[in-house]
Amino acid sequence: MELTWHGHSTWHVVVDDTELLIDPFFDNPKTDVDPASLDPDYLLLTHGHADHIGDAGHFQDAVVVATPELASYVQEHVGHEAAVGGMGMNIGGTVQCGDAWVTMVRADHSNGIETGYERSAGMPTGFVVGDAKPTQASNPDCTAFYHAGDTGLMSEMVDVIAPYLEPTAAALPAGDHFTMGPAGAGIAADWVGAEVVFPMHYDTFPPIEIDTQEFVDEVEAAGAAAEPVVLEGDETYTIGE
Repeated sequence: MELTWHGHSTWHVVVDDTELLIDPFFDNPKTDVDPASLDPDYLLLTHGHADHIGDAGHFQDAVVVATPELASYVQEHVGHEAAVGGMGMNIGGTVQCGDAWVTMVRADHSNGIETGYERSAGMPTGFVVGDAKPTQASNPDCTAFYHAGDTGLMSEMVDVIAPYLEPTAAALPAGDHFTMGPAGAGIAADWVGAEVVFPMHYDTFPPIEIDTQEFVDEVEAAGAAAEPVVLEGDETYTIGE
């Protein structure tokens, strides 16, 4: 599984022959990528804030994976024709997306759409993207990536995501102010039980500028087994090799 961070919360995930793009927002200082150069099969949207769906219009051929409320919005007002299952999905559900399995999980955040057409986008979410369908039986051969979305610390990380979905890698918001900061992200790194953790959702705007060494230090202070990895913008990390 290949993970490429394009700044903020934007991740390009490749699972075998399937490409997924999460939270497209390329108006950030960490990326030089032209959105037109990407052609994902699936577009995963954690919630409706503009810094997470701002570039969704570049990917109208991709199948949208989002809550029914958010999927409906991008179909009606952005131009997408297809949503997974024909209607989106919801928290706790797992859907097959090509070679990937996508499970939608909770995130503790807000979720109004404020792009000139104000409406609710349902619940804010995160995703766990795996190369096998999650089951109660542990699968040591499965590789999975947890994108936490915009969230604060929540008990679901340790009670559900870690034991049931078993992420190999996790991207955790660390910019503070609107989400967890480095300390919360460090604790989350311990709770989710991943082998490697990445900070995201930082340095895009002045309120979320951080020293990423704080993230590294807080992961270590939490006693997490995870390796903290700070990616450069547009850098790719491969897991499961």
